[in-house]
Amino acid sequence: MLLLVALALAGCGGEEAGEPTEVVLVTHDSFVVSKPVRAAFELESGLKLRILQTGDAGVALNRALLTKGNPEGDIFFGLDNNLLSRALAEDLFEPYEPDALDAVPDRYELDPEHRVSPIDHGEVCLNLDKGWFEERGLAPPGSLDDLVDERYRGLLVVQNPATSTPGLAFLLATVARYGEPGWQGFWRRLRANDVLVVDGWETAYTAEFSGAGGSTGTRPIVVSYASSPPAEVVFAGKPLEEAPTAVVEDSCFRQIELAGVLRGARNEAGARKLLEFMLSERFQADLPLSMFVFPVRDGVELPEAFRKFAVVPEKPLELEPAEIGENRDRWIREWTSLVLR
Repeated sequence: MLLLVALALAGCGGEEAGEPTEVVLVTHDSFVVSKPVRAAFELESGLKLRILQTGDAGVALNRALLTKGNPEGDIFFGLDNNLLSRALAEDLFEPYEPDALDAVPDRYELDPEHRVSPIDHGEVCLNLDKGWFEERGLAPPGSLDDLVDERYRGLLVVQNPATSTPGLAFLLATVARYGEPGWQGFWRRLRANDVLVVDGWETAYTAEFSGAGGSTGTRPIVVSYASSPPAEVVFAGKPLEEAPTAVVEDSCFRQIELAGVLRGARNEAGARKLLEFMLSERFQADLPLSMFVFPVRDGVELPEAFRKFAVVPEKPLELEPAEIGENRDRWIREWTSLVLR
């Protein structure tokens, strides 16, 4: 009898021991969360948060697709509207509608089936080195159209859309603005005006762009983010009264980052808790100075640097995710033929 009781108690203990004690967030290499906010989630949920960074956004998504059904983690963050259709077509996510979505405007919700939820937005825009133009008495470009003007020959650096998320967003901005086949003509003229193409954002912004803090770059126009000017202020070696860079609002393309519970997750309940937390005021308020993106939740107060120096375009360029999904690969192939060959 004592043996049976002992075995029963051991069995109960085994079930408790088998409950997940951590939740694994699979994400891109640019993901950052502050230590206090991470600790707050762990305290509230009783779970340890493990963050698995697997490359840039495109690489991270490819890896998640390769492990579909037997994922490396429980929740994926970093998918954006430009890659959304691919992930949904592959049935990567388990549907879940967070309660906190009630505080998110409808314009950020891209999946009516709630397989993914919006977490942040950060428009991709042309950025300018204000000092470079002032020193030369040259008016900076005010629109996409201006980039093909002879006055701006050799001044622009962009990223390859096949290897860079902002590079893809900028290509999509030109498709949204000029349509078919107008965007091809625009890029032909841009190539003739000596545009420089590099593989990724870091090379473009920190090595080639003249306006980045500490950069020895020579090109005063770059594809970056609407939040790049406040980043320049925050990371400046001395206090600045104004940002040294500016945004061309006419060029901005909306980029929304999303998260979803991975199908086959070992800790689906924990993934749901984390998704709810990522839409909470505490996490959303942490986004601007952690990843230099904007929160999607209504009513979240932005830090001073964002209030003073960030740009939120009133009417950013957009394309429907389905249209992007149907044409993205073709657009990239055509762009490659036009610009790189």
